[in-house]
Amino acid sequence: MIKISTVELYVIQMPLKSPFLTHLGAVKDREGIIVKVTNTDGLTGFGEGVAFSTPWYTEETVETCLHMLKNFLIPLLQKHPIEHPGELSVLFKSIKRNNMAKAAIETALWDLFAKSHLEPLSKIIGGTRAVIASGVVVATDSTAKALQQIENYLVDGYQRIKVKINPKQDYSFLSEIRKIYPDLPIMADANSAYSLKDIDRLKALDELNLLMIEQPLAHDDIIEHAVLQKEIRTPICLDESIVSFDDARKAIEIGSCQVINIKMGRVGGLHEAIKIHDYCFERGIPVWCGGMIEFGISRAHNIALASLPGFSIPGDISASSRFWDEDIISPEVTVENGVITVPKYPGIGFEINEKRLQETLLSKKSFFF
Repeated sequence: MIKISTVELYVIQMPLKSPFLTHLGAVKDREGIIVKVTNTDGLTGFGEGVAFSTPWYTEETVETCLHMLKNFLIPLLQKHPIEHPGELSVLFKSIKRNNMAKAAIETALWDLFAKSHLEPLSKIIGGTRAVIASGVVVATDSTAKALQQIENYLVDGYQRIKVKINPKQDYSFLSEIRKIYPDLPIMADANSAYSLKDIDRLKALDELNLLMIEQPLAHDDIIEHAVLQKEIRTPICLDESIVSFDDARKAIEIGSCQVINIKMGRVGGLHEAIKIHDYCFERGIPVWCGGMIEFGISRAHNIALASLPGFSIPGDISASSRFWDEDIISPEVTVENGVITVPKYPGIGFEINEKRLQETLLSKKSFFF
């Protein structure tokens, strides 16, 4: 049994080094939830709630996650002790959606579980990679700025570039980048900016030899993506549409995509993410690990997840310095020669930078078991 003594919720906020721009808006400051679980032996595990302050990516926000954690998820855990973090998916089944809130506490328990077994989290979940390939996102409204960012990222060794697009900034934008970098692995992320009326616009992108186009159509769709995939050569990758294992299974069965982006927060935690990975791996569907402009704790969990064998495409797991002047973990995540080393220490393999955590702290609440 995982004998919990306390769960602590920290709400923190930190400015990004530069704004993260999409057609849905700009992120200049990142607010988030850090979950600390302590067991009766004094061991601690950390998770991170990756919802944003406003519901632009999913319906969840920092405030809704706090509400769910305080009033539903933590009380359930207080009443029903568990033996293994994977049991939370069953315990929380009575609560619809709210996946980012669920993942916040589930990932903390995975970290604690791995530490209690003196094993790295990557090994506990079956990871096979000693290093993972790192990709990065270009999110700007200027071709010149995009080219400058790409140049800087390539100097840093990133192996894949993702470019945010929308109907006002797609073919001409990407073609300028492709002219300068004819062989660079590039993918486009549309964040649901298109509809089936835009098929011709999306077909035009085929000639740019993109790795994939991510979530071109509605955030909750798999039917029309199947229609679109039959009309374009560029592989479609689904992101927002995949909030559960069943979503992934159905999307693959009807041909909605050729690639899936797995985000622990979006699907409700590490247990569900592993199920999706395993299903895709058995069927030869490539997967990669998406990013949420995370702090270091979620970044560390992503490193463990991406060590699984099916993660064959570089994910959005960049260095801590990509977004932050100083992260809340020590040591910070670094990229060397395009890869990140998977930690060999127990749990997520990083310590918490308590000084930085306190500097960014907005509020804290404790729950006793």
